Amino acid sequence: MGGNGKFRIWKISFSKSSSPSSPKSPIKPDPPKEFLCPVSGSLISDPVVVSSGQTFERISVQVCKDLGFVPNLSDGSVPDFSAIIPNLAIKTSIINWCRESHVEIPTSPDYSSIETIIRSRIAASASASPLVGDSEMELLEGVENNPPVLFSHAATELNPRRNNNYDYSSSSSDVSVIANGAATPLLPFATRPDCYSSSSASSEIAVFHEAQVWGEDEFFVKKFNSVDVTELEEAVILLRKRTRANDEYVRVSLCTHKLLQGIKPLLVSRYPVLQTNSVASILNLSLAKENKVKIVRSGIVPILVDLLRGGFEESQEHAAGGIFSLALADENKMAIGVLGALQPLLLALRSGSALTRRDSALALYHLTLVNSNRSKLIKLGAVGVLLGMLRSRVLVGRVVLVVCNLAVSSECRSALLDGDAVACFVEILRDGGESDLSESTRENCVAALYSLSHGSLRFKGLAKEARATEVLQAVVEHGSERAREKAKRILLMLRGRDEAEGEIDWEGVMEGGVSRTRYRVPTRYSNGLNSTEF
Repeated sequence: MGGNGKFRIWKISFSKSSSPSSPKSPIKPDPPKEFLCPVSGSLISDPVVVSSGQTFERISVQVCKDLGFVPNLSDGSVPDFSAIIPNLAIKTSIINWCRESHVEIPTSPDYSSIETIIRSRIAASASASPLVGDSEMELLEGVENNPPVLFSHAATELNPRRNNNYDYSSSSSDVSVIANGAATPLLPFATRPDCYSSSSASSEIAVFHEAQVWGEDEFFVKKFNSVDVTELEEAVILLRKRTRANDEYVRVSLCTHKLLQGIKPLLVSRYPVLQTNSVASILNLSLAKENKVKIVRSGIVPILVDLLRGGFEESQEHAAGGIFSLALADENKMAIGVLGALQPLLLALRSGSALTRRDSALALYHLTLVNSNRSKLIKLGAVGVLLGMLRSRVLVGRVVLVVCNLAVSSECRSALLDGDAVACFVEILRDGGESDLSESTRENCVAALYSLSHGSLRFKGLAKEARATEVLQAVVEHGSERAREKAKRILLMLRGRDEAEGEIDWEGVMEGGVSRTRYRVPTRYSNGLNSTEF
């Protein structure tokens, strides 16, 4: 019995062996097309159905999402990877087919092998893309090799952030407020925050391809509803790249009510990638003039205010830049003040990072063009903060602009005189020749003194104590045309003459004598307070 059992085992083993001499050796059939992954071309191990209905290997979908690649399928369709569902039915069919066809059941492929396949397809797609012709590619490559002059800021770029060591002892006006070029008018204020930077040509090409495939706001709204943190991070990074391109149409088309409401929860996320990239996207969207009022009305300003108070450092930078950008619209100035932005901006101006300080200063400048915001700032103790920064020579160029706006108001003017602003500006002008002080900042210091001199009986005494006459005389001799004009008017007032006097013997003023007039003009100066274009 044992022998027979052995013989039977040997016989079965022999009949099942795939001897080379056997004429009936089976040939493995090709698997059905629906069992193959459209990306890797291999038999699917862990099939998943994507939102657009196609079935893929799970690893293939993951790698495509990680690399930001959406393949064009053989039937001309484009898959939607926004959601995936396990396809148990096709998995069972594949296993049954493998057993019937004597084919080994597939195992999950290696991530790196799929990545290699997809990267090769990305390279092939870029070289043969119909979206950009050869001549256009040459132009884009030329831009990449010879980039245009950019702003001196780079916080919104997705590259690792650099350590910005700013010199606070000098004015930053020439760096950020005054545009490049000799023909630029004096002090045209920046219309983009310091933390904004346009993207490089190479990244714009990639975003161009992605946008052509995925569409616009509906895609992002769908992405923002995901519960997968990784997928949310991919969405906000892509939105940031998309809005960073210098394309007004793209920014306007993306800034819809749905998208703004969808991104709100991400702005308050405690995940650094979600928070910083979301607020950077809002900043980029706000650069389009048409979007400024829309963003404020969407209720995002209170969130930006909270981020300025306690967000991550990069989020604070973008929040300050966003508030500055939104404050450029006249319709927004009062609303931003009412929504509580003034105090956080004042605190950020004093203790924020370099970029946060710079954009907070310009945000305060634009907001203080409205009288209600000036009054609020005075009640918040802004005079002490601003004059303290001026005495420490911190952001002098930008802080002076804010003080110039405050000095227009009688209420603010009184508070500035109480804070000894006259002596502060006189000292800045006196040290201007020794420090790296820009001509525009010197002009604005004289303009601030001119505004402080109006309607105040105290100004003469404070100016005398600060020895302002000798400093103003130096301005008349060596200053710019606009600074000389303001300095002359202040000197005239200090000499006890009425502003209504006509032509004046300025040589007599300079020599310290009594000024002489040839005739009186019974009218006042028509330019009024703060008429200098800062």
